[in-house]
Amino acid sequence: MARMTATVWGPPIDVLPLFAREEQALVSVLTDLDAGQWAAPTACPGWTVHDVAAHILGDKLGRLSRDRDGYHIEEPREGEPFPAFLHRINDEWVRACRRLSPEVLFALLVDSTAQLTDMWKRHDLDELGGPVTWAGPEPAPRWLDVAREYTELWVHQQQIREAVGAPLLDDPEFRAPVVDTFMRALPHALRDVEARSGRQVGYTVTGSSGGQWTARAAAKGWTLDRGAPTSRSPLASVTTDADTFWHLCTRALKPADVEDRVTAKGDESVCATVLEMVSVIA
Repeated sequence: MARMTATVWGPPIDVLPLFAREEQALVSVLTDLDAGQWAAPTACPGWTVHDVAAHILGDKLGRLSRDRDGYHIEEPREGEPFPAFLHRINDEWVRACRRLSPEVLFALLVDSTAQLTDMWKRHDLDELGGPVTWAGPEPAPRWLDVAREYTELWVHQQQIREAVGAPLLDDPEFRAPVVDTFMRALPHALRDVEARSGRQVGYTVTGSSGGQWTARAAAKGWTLDRGAPTSRSPLASVTTDADTFWHLCTRALKPADVEDRVTAKGDESVCATVLEMVSVIA
């Protein structure tokens, strides 16, 4: 593993060892699905379990094509916002993959993860790459990009498990890195909050998959670190559980849906901004 250093997004996250285990967990669920379960609707509007599995495959093959092979052919149309472009090409891919049998789709999924992990092991994970857009428009270190990829795979596996009634992948080994990664959106979420240098905003996620994080105002924006606020009177602080947190960050839930599961203190507008934080492209 290459040396990784802290940034405005906080200390680095090493998720590479988790990719194979996350993949094996997905394989174990998909192995025993019948035709009805492959066709079951998921939390992704209009997408079945087959469609979400196809989307996972598309993410992996697209990564290998772009990042390993330098193959770039798809760009947004003139005037097309990036989120709209992404939703369009994802939908085009999923529709095309409906022609594949579950058996073919399954085999392609199994073959792709080892290639991705090998690709990332060859990189210096401190090296700057493209932006992780929900964490800010500036170039991000590869460790954050790799962690972002892990979170997307985990979320989609949760959607598949929910759809077929399988136990959720909520073990701290798998879920804690998702919470930790999603929290890296906090400095960007606070970008329009004006505060004097040194003011703090705390976010606590309870339970074995959680932890404490603090954003601090600086001359050029906000920075993040693990740990509780050191100030006796932080600008704002928010506390919730891990399940509520990741559902909020992926817009599967809205703050109004979970008022009884959230404790917010301090500046009300800042608390509202924190609870609107998004850790997916939307």
